[in-house]
Amino acid sequence: MTEEKKQQIRLRVQGMTCTSCERHVTHALQGVGAENISASFERGEAIFELIDLDRLHAAKQAIEETGYQPGDAEILHANSSPSVADNSESFDYDLLILGSGSAAFSAAIQAVSHGAKVGMVERGTIGGTCVNIGCVPSKTLLRAGELHRFAAVPSFYGLRTTAEPANLAELINEKDELVANLRQHKYVDLIAEYGFHLIQGEAHFVNEWTVEVQNQKIKAKKFLIATGVSPAVPNIPGLKDVDYLVSTTALEVRELPKRLAVIGSGYIALELGHFFHNLGSDVTLMQRSARLLKSYDPEISAALTQALSEQGLHLLSGVDYQRVEQDGNIKRVYVTVNGQEHVVEAEALLVATGRRPNTEALNLAAANVKLGERGEVIVNEFLRTSNPRVYAAGDVTLGPQFVYVAAYEGGIVADNAVGGGHKKIDLRVVPAVTFTHPSVATVGMTEQQAKVAGYETLTSVLPLDAVPRALANRETTGVFKLIADAKTRTILGAHVVAENAGDVIYSAVLAVKFGLTIEDLRSTLAPYLTMAEGLKLATLTFDKDVSKLSCCAG
Repeated sequence: MTEEKKQQIRLRVQGMTCTSCERHVTHALQGVGAENISASFERGEAIFELIDLDRLHAAKQAIEETGYQPGDAEILHANSSPSVADNSESFDYDLLILGSGSAAFSAAIQAVSHGAKVGMVERGTIGGTCVNIGCVPSKTLLRAGELHRFAAVPSFYGLRTTAEPANLAELINEKDELVANLRQHKYVDLIAEYGFHLIQGEAHFVNEWTVEVQNQKIKAKKFLIATGVSPAVPNIPGLKDVDYLVSTTALEVRELPKRLAVIGSGYIALELGHFFHNLGSDVTLMQRSARLLKSYDPEISAALTQALSEQGLHLLSGVDYQRVEQDGNIKRVYVTVNGQEHVVEAEALLVATGRRPNTEALNLAAANVKLGERGEVIVNEFLRTSNPRVYAAGDVTLGPQFVYVAAYEGGIVADNAVGGGHKKIDLRVVPAVTFTHPSVATVGMTEQQAKVAGYETLTSVLPLDAVPRALANRETTGVFKLIADAKTRTILGAHVVAENAGDVIYSAVLAVKFGLTIEDLRSTLAPYLTMAEGLKLATLTFDKDVSKLSCCAG
């Protein structure tokens, strides 16, 4: 055959971990007549030329005999548009996305910008967790609860405000209206705007390149699993026989319970418990751990515990759950604390003990996609699964479960899957916010994490009563804590319990991400009587007693 009839092929190869592996694969391909070979362990592929495509099977076999796992192959034409050499049938989509949340829409929009034909499969409501049953509805209700509490319990003695009983049903209606509007404008309307296709129904894999939806088989060159998570329910005796709430159904309650018992004390438990408390429910939070937010610095846990206790929430720590039962409308949770039995009674019971990935119905074994112990999709730094044609992003991987992380990962997938990119995810600097009052915000390492990582640390702990804004607000329960490298004085972590901590933390995100030092933050001009000033004041407490400074002399 003439030179013009050579075909350039991209072959996925799993198992390469170094340049030596690249040489082994190259040698195997040379043995079957391949030319112009370029193997990359970082990209998990080999690109080469064959005169006869019938030799492709031999090329795969040679690689397999060398100890690596060949995957799908693509013929690379002059226009760089790939077609799959292993399957003569046409594909319906360049990228098929399972799910329709933040990761899914971010990926779809970015993939369309690369000229890809994109499909999206959704079994339920478009928009995923955040807009429908997570961030948006919970935060608007939390704000309503805060306003109710401010009116009922003003911080200023000179105010004579009162709060009538909340109309929870009306608040839920307002929440539903907001959710519907955002879902329509920020999700549904974008489908036509960007030109990708929505397919309603539940998908499951038939093989590595095919899913079935409503008895329709759909083939795609690449897939993205972005199916999110659902509330996890612990195995407590009697719980399955009780009428309990989870994070989704708690946002639909239309009659305020007199008492609410909460199993769990993570951010969902704290936020929803706080909401019901602020509207007037008597709330008890129960947790197995010895302290709230156990993975956070102790000062952060202590400050939030103090704040919630001062507001009247009941906290039970070190709990061992024995059983749950229901008598009429009353739920009883039997627990032991330090060997003593307690019974918590309530009209409503909220179970908020974590999340589980939505992977059970996908039949991922058929796609050769590996799962972790909790059912999460395992991905590498490029967000590829064990099947290089399948990617996963967002909560379904059980990484940081934040909408902004999911959106970031969705864009990475699109660039890698259809844009020819080889981008790695970087989740070293991810902020987290718990929207209680005061709120909790954190970024970077805790003191313990820094020490485990080998740093010699400097720490600054600034009580909130040293921040002028908090004094003016008459709300001084809280703390700022900074962790720095003792050798370079680089900021390693920042942790805040204060009003608007979520807004304050972004400055700390920039400090941690770009390696700013104590002196860098200290040399800035912080606007006076803002909560963000607490970050600068915290840098001063590395070396000074801030309480002895003038209130306007930071």
